[in-house]
Amino acid sequence: MARAATTSDVFNAIAEPQRRQILALLRTGERPVTELAEELGMSQPGASKHLRVLREVGLVRDRKQGQQRLYGLDARKLRAVHEWTGGFEKFWNESFDRLDTYVQELKRTRKEK
Repeated sequence: MARAATTSDVFNAIAEPQRRQILALLRTGERPVTELAEELGMSQPGASKHLRVLREVGLVRDRKQGQQRLYGLDARKLRAVHEWTGGFEKFWNESFDRLDTYVQELKRTRKEK
């Protein structure tokens, strides 16, 4: 099955590490592309391309303020990602509980020797 285009699918859009970094930076508030590019150590055109993808999937909004365009996080579309990854929480909790039980049993065994 063919993958959805990056610009139409939130999962594909956030698969790129630099886009996830942009989202993390935008959690603290709106920023201009020049600031994001500098923070990430990339060119302004490179940052703009990533922002375009994020905007097209609905994770970023922009607004003009004077000569600058400010980008902000719109995390509503991340709900699908959160719900999908949340399904693994039970798996990991159960795995850690089993590991903890095993470690406690090892400790008891060593004390008894």
